Amino acid sequence: MAKHKDEKEKKKGLKVVQLFFLIIAIATSLFAIYEIFLLNSIEDLIRYIIIGVLLIIDLILIFKVKSSKKKKKTKRVFLVLFMILYSCICGVIGGAIFYVYGQINSINKVYVTYSSSLIAMKDSEINDIEDVSDLKIGLLSDKKSPEGYIIPNDIIKEYKLKDENDMVEYDDYSTMLVDLYAEEIDCMFVSSSYVSMFSNITGYENIDTDTKVIISKDKKMKKADTSDNETASSGKNITEPFTILLMGIDSTDEVLTKNAVANGDTLILITFNPKTLNATMLSIPRDSYVPIACWSDKAENKITHAAGYGTDCMMNTIENYFDTDIDYYAKINFKGLVKLVDAVGGVEVEVPKRLCTDNSSRDGEICIDAGWQTLNGEQALVFARNRHDLENGDFGRAQHQQEIIMALVNKMKTITDVSKFMDILNTISNSLDTNLTTKQILSFYNIGKDILKKSLSADEAELVNIQQLYLQGVGQMIYDERIRLVLWDYIPNNQSRKDIIQAMKVNLELEDHETIKEFSFSINEPYEKKVIGEGPYKTSNSYKLLPNFVGDSEAQARASASRLGINVTFKGTGGYVVSQSVPANKRLDKLSGSVELVLSQNTTKDDSTDKKNTDKDKTDNDKDNDEDKDEGLGNTDESEEKDVPESPKVEVTETPKAPDE
Repeated sequence: MAKHKDEKEKKKGLKVVQLFFLIIAIATSLFAIYEIFLLNSIEDLIRYIIIGVLLIIDLILIFKVKSSKKKKKTKRVFLVLFMILYSCICGVIGGAIFYVYGQINSINKVYVTYSSSLIAMKDSEINDIEDVSDLKIGLLSDKKSPEGYIIPNDIIKEYKLKDENDMVEYDDYSTMLVDLYAEEIDCMFVSSSYVSMFSNITGYENIDTDTKVIISKDKKMKKADTSDNETASSGKNITEPFTILLMGIDSTDEVLTKNAVANGDTLILITFNPKTLNATMLSIPRDSYVPIACWSDKAENKITHAAGYGTDCMMNTIENYFDTDIDYYAKINFKGLVKLVDAVGGVEVEVPKRLCTDNSSRDGEICIDAGWQTLNGEQALVFARNRHDLENGDFGRAQHQQEIIMALVNKMKTITDVSKFMDILNTISNSLDTNLTTKQILSFYNIGKDILKKSLSADEAELVNIQQLYLQGVGQMIYDERIRLVLWDYIPNNQSRKDIIQAMKVNLELEDHETIKEFSFSINEPYEKKVIGEGPYKTSNSYKLLPNFVGDSEAQARASASRLGINVTFKGTGGYVVSQSVPANKRLDKLSGSVELVLSQNTTKDDSTDKKNTDKDKTDNDKDNDEDKDEGLGNTDESEEKDVPESPKVEVTETPKAPDE
């Protein structure tokens, strides 16, 4: 009787164990099914087959446990062991997908931390927020700007600054900063990364010591609440041709969670056609003189300055100028590039000469020697950042950045180690930000699969056909209306821009491709692939600028003004021009009224009036201007602007006749 009772108890216990492990097996199976289901657009047929198999196994297990009363003990034990093994397999599958999906999902940062600071001049008597009383405070007028308007208004409300202070709204940071230095305002609200925004401009190199921060405030906000571009392409299918903007961020942070668009030095616009595996790649020079979309008057300025006003401003500026919708963007910081290159095991590139720059933490210098070699992360950053040692300066750097991108793509194709893949995924999730949705990122799997298929029947170089685009232009020293200094700008060639736009539209299937019917070559000359936008072009574009009259006699000034169609008036009689009411190098299409010239009234020319010694406007420019001119980024000779037809922006011949002076 007791023996029978013990056997009954054992059977009951085994039944409980079976039921327990059945619940575990079903739960882990459903977990795995859910995670597999999330991988939409990846091998749909295979996914559904796996899901179907798991569901069938679940039903079989339920049936087996239910009918196990009639089974022998050994079979029941075997069933329990199978359920344990099945649970482990489902758990591993579900857990792996959960991790990978989570990392991919975090690439698109839903929230971004913005930071704004109230700053004043160093010698100001304002030392803390309690001293902010009876003052003029500057802030942006753009109500959508988190750092220029939204956070400043939070601070204003919190400390009731409107009660005792005068708020002065500005269209841009540059004009506001000039007024701060000129003591037209007492303090101003600006992005907390303002030092990197302005320290590369002559006169503001020491802005970090010239100014002081009174108060700073961070605010975590949804990107979708502050950016129109975040959801603009969320429904777009990645299997259709698309455009993506790559932005390199001058940030030394380990993780890209803070707003870090204040210094958009690296801009690469890519169009990609998944059907043909054709791509175009354009590196946009940071000094390109283009209309800034987020400014009320859409005034032309260096394109890099658009970055200080947010991703939308930069994207809209590029969209308007190149007449192309940008579907997606991707931003990566210095640390991210270093970690990504190290994660793939380095990249192979040809280094043209010995190059040196500071490291990603900016606390030491790193150099790389010339030659074909494998670069680690820090060395790759040197290769991608250095421009001062290159003959073609910023354009050479842009080419190096494209080479790093291609080297990374080629290296990633060879990754088979799971741990390396996880390192790469972890790096990307921490150091990359994009508006691509998780579903869109996952759909790149199909593009990779197409490339892999093509690799089985083609050379590696033919897997993706990349057409490099080049924005040709000339350099000019132009008076900046906002910063009130003469800056070196890169004026793009109109025909070059048109050729680039057409090439992008053709690849995006927005225009038909024109077939080349005639082709000639010489067997004695190696074939070089044509770079669209490089020309040669018969004309170039530049602006007609106001000359520097200082040092000219009245007759010389009148002759120059007459030739350019400028109305001038003179104060005093005789002698030489010692000053002018409008700064030299101001665009003539921005000129209104006449220009007053003050004469010295001396019959002998004073050396102090020599324009070469007194032309401060021409020397107040970016600290990189001298280097840029040596690097061949464009002709800065004033003769290019003077012998041109009357037009706000004109075309001139590449070899203009120098004017008589």
